[in-house]
Parts: sequence; structure tokens; C-alpha cells
Amino acid sequence: MPLYEKQSTLAEVIAAANLIILGKEVQIRLALACLLARGHLLIEDLPGVGKTTLAHTLARLLGLQFSRIQFTSDMLPADVIGISIFDRERSEFRFLPGALFSQVLLADEINRATPKTQSALLEAMEERQVTLDGETRPLPEPFFVIATQNPSSQIGTFPLPESQLDRFLLRIELGYPDRKAERELLEAGGRREQLPALAACFTPDQLAPLQRQAAAVHVSPALLDYLQTLIEATRNSPLFIHGLSPRAALALLAVARAWAFIDGRSMVLPDDVQAVLPGVACHRLRLVNSASHARPEDIARLIHATPVA
Repeated sequence: MPLYEKQSTLAEVIAAANLIILGKEVQIRLALACLLARGHLLIEDLPGVGKTTLAHTLARLLGLQFSRIQFTSDMLPADVIGISIFDRERSEFRFLPGALFSQVLLADEINRATPKTQSALLEAMEERQVTLDGETRPLPEPFFVIATQNPSSQIGTFPLPESQLDRFLLRIELGYPDRKAERELLEAGGRREQLPALAACFTPDQLAPLQRQAAAVHVSPALLDYLQTLIEATRNSPLFIHGLSPRAALALLAVARAWAFIDGRSMVLPDDVQAVLPGVACHRLRLVNSASHARPEDIARLIHATPVA
């Protein structure tokens, strides 16, 4: 598929998703950039703003196998990974894969599960494989986790540990729709019933080359200098308990490349880094005064205070 056709198809994905998730094009583009960068997405927001619908929409438009797990406090790791049962006819154990073995996994309300169950995703998200009963099993390609979580102030939640949060390439918030989008929603009703009618714009085989092309978008030495300056600014800032790690720096670079690729450009600009930095940084940085996570406005101030050249 020629490059211009690929960019046109990516635009079709965004346009179709905009018909389901009203007024949230930036968040849709970030979610798509996360997938192109071979990362995983965390969506944190109040119930009822469209987190689950966004996950369903992306899976259908990209033609990917989809499964969903509703996390609860009594869930066990085996409910996520799967379980081995004894087959009497064959006199051997047989593995029954869990919902984890899919191309898009929606981990719904992940912070309602205990830390033990949350940790069942760690190896899968980092290594794209799971180990059970001494045997390692690869996961499908592509493998994309979209986790949703409610604000930690709500009853019955278990905060995700730092190691788990760091496995998410991006964190986004959907927020309330603007007045125009909400009015359209009220007049036309909910959009989830339109999901079965969505046609896939890609096949899984077409997605892998796109991910490779996104990873190959050119980055100049000057852009790397700017990116490093931003990373160092988080480490030296008195606002944060600690700064961004080298893994976070790699994540920022990967998402910036994917963001530029979606825009149809063959090189990364400082604007691309600035656009994706809040999504990469906020869940990885904690504020000194409150110990809560950084807010987009904190990152905006850091960007404003950091010269491009």
C-alpha cells in the first residue's frame, strides 16, 4: 500500500471513530499513536464518558480480535491468563487460554482488582508472552492492552503500582463532551449500537508494516537534543518527586514518531513531542506537595519553560 493510501486510511479510522466518540479527536489520535508505537493505553476517567466505547471502536476499525475483562476485587490471575485442566481421555494437562490471548484486550476498571491480579498483566505487556506451569506462551500480534480505571478517590479501587503504570505507554482522559457534542448525543441517542456496523479499515497483517514505518520516522540530532532537555527538566524540577526514566524517554520518542506519521510527515517536529508529552509523562510523575500524579497543566508549564533551541 503506497504511503499516501496509508495516510488516507489512517484518516478514515480517525473520522469513523469521531462519529462514535464525539468531540474527542485528540484522544482518538493519541490512542491510535499508542497502537502504532506498539504500546499500551491507560484511560482514566469517570464512569460513563466513553472509555469502553473507544476501545470497542478502535478494535473494530482496525480489524483486530477483541476481548474484554471486567476487573473485580475477587478476580484471580487465572481468570486473566487462563488455566491448565487435566484431560482424562489424553491423561495430560490441557491449557485453556484466558481473555489475555487476543489482539486487543480491554482491561475494564483495572484498579478494582487486587494488586496480585493486576500483576498478571506485567509479563504480557512487557514481553508479549505469559509463563504458566513452567511453559512460556507467546501472545498474538499485534497485542494491545487498553485499560480503563476510575479515579482513585472512588470506593473499592486499588491504586496501580508504579511498575504497572510504567508499562502503559500513554495515559489519556476523555473528560466531559463539549456542549455541541453532548447535544448531538442527546438528540441522536447513544452511539454504541452503531459499533456492529463499523467496517474494518485494516487487517492485522496491514497494521504491522504501519508500526514499522512509524518507528522509522526520521528524528534529527537537534530534535533529540530538545527531547533530552525536556527529560532533564523533569528530573531537575522541584515540582516532581523524581523525573522521567530512560524508558519514558524512549516512550516519548516512539509516540512522537507515531504522531508525526499519522500527520503524514517523514520527520518529527518539536510540536509532536509537545503534543504527546502530557500523555507520556503525567502518570509517571508524582508531585512533591501532594504526592498525586502530575497534571497536564504541570507539563504545559514545563514545556513553556524549556527552550526549543
